[in-house]
Formats: sequence, C-alpha cells, structure tokens
Amino acid sequence: MKLSRSFLASIGAALALTVAVSPATAQDQLRGDQGEAIKEMRAGTQLPLREIERRILPKMQGSEYLGPAYDSTARAYRLKFIREGRVTYVDVDARTGKIIRQSR
Repeated sequence: MKLSRSFLASIGAALALTVAVSPATAQDQLRGDQGEAIKEMRAGTQLPLREIERRILPKMQGSEYLGPAYDSTARAYRLKFIREGRVTYVDVDARTGKIIRQSR
C-alpha cells in the first residue's frame, strides 16, 4: 500500500501539534495549582509551604527531601523524601499542617 506525501504530511502535522499542545496543558495545570496555593495562602485559609516544611522536615530525619507538590482539589501538599533508595510521600493538609497520610 502506497501512502501519498500529503497524507504523511498531515499525520506528521497532527503529531507535531499533539506534542506541542501537551506540555503547555500540563504546565497550565501546574501553574493553576501553584496559583491556587498562593491565592489560598494570601487569603489566610492555608499555611505557607515554608511553614509546612518547617514542621514536617524535622520528623523525617535521615531522609533527603526531594520537594513538594500541591493538589488544589484536596488542598494538600505531598512532600517527597528518599532514604536508602526508598521513596516516601507525606501528604499534609495545607490548612492545618497536619499529616494526612504517609506512604512507606
């Protein structure tokens, strides 16, 4: 079966468009969650990330802190740690600073 050049060009253009659109969508979502976290913090309805880290990091002695992620739907931060090759996630309520759950 022989495919025409215009058909192949159409497929290539569609793939390029898909690749070009996907990262922007993911980045917009990331900005949305970060923006929501900042908005809530400024409104006084949740704690700043630095305050949450100040409370949680000492409890994770011996682990390397890899960073946070914010979930605007749950209004929670997920702090990621690694120790001896094992990753641990600590989910923290952004309003209270209390640990919701911890994976092991």
